[in-house]
Amino acid sequence: MSRICELTGKGPMSGNNVSHANNKTRRRFLPNLNDVTLQSEVLGRGIKLRISASALRSVDHRGGLDMFMAKAKDTELSADALKVKKEIAKATAAAQA
Repeated sequence: MSRICELTGKGPMSGNNVSHANNKTRRRFLPNLNDVTLQSEVLGRGIKLRISASALRSVDHRGGLDMFMAKAKDTELSADALKVKKEIAKATAAAQA
């Protein structure tokens, strides 16, 4: 399982551990990923995603999964999240028509 957020595309970064003696060794900074089930109001069901804690806060800030997906860039989303985005867009268009 890759350590990449499905909504924002955040992944591991590399850097240095720096000791008191200023010795530098390489290390990895991993994103804070959580397995969550987000509710889609348009689809009427829950969607399981592996997202970072900051992405979860962004989803809440924008007003839910449906609003977040409407503004999300396709390049940042995973393949599963892109399918969900298209389902939401299709259901929203059908509800408005």
